[in-house]
Amino acid sequence: MIQTYTRERIEDVLEFERKLRKEESFRGWEIDDEYIRRVRRSFEDPVFAGSISLLDYQGDHVAGRIDCALIPSHFDGSVKAYLDWICVLKSARHRGVARELMQALREELGRRGIDTLIGLTAENEEAQRFYRNVKDSKMKDIGIWIDIPRTSEGK
Repeated sequence: MIQTYTRERIEDVLEFERKLRKEESFRGWEIDDEYIRRVRRSFEDPVFAGSISLLDYQGDHVAGRIDCALIPSHFDGSVKAYLDWICVLKSARHRGVARELMQALREELGRRGIDTLIGLTAENEEAQRFYRNVKDSKMKDIGIWIDIPRTSEGK
């Protein structure tokens, strides 16, 4: 069952992320007190109003998650969406979880009048195969990551 990620579901997501790390080698952030504080604050900070996060529950537990951010641009006066993350527990893969999350996100974006979802793809073949099979998707352009050093005003 697809549910919107709300403040009340943080503990479910933390359980999901811990299980994710137990099931496979996972590089990225640590689930420490600072991370948990930032996540909790994100539900109060208006800068996150353009974020959409959905969870796929299998029974009482989160099996998958998808996150995107809305990107308004003066370039052409449009709003696009950036697919920030989609992840499914290894033990729940190949059961349609990612497909359901993607479909639910596309429906939500359509309700909001957003007609383009842009994302970077993971380098692994399993992820590449998934994205090649997403309806109406095209692989194009090349993604780039640019690290921005924080200034003294950055939090």
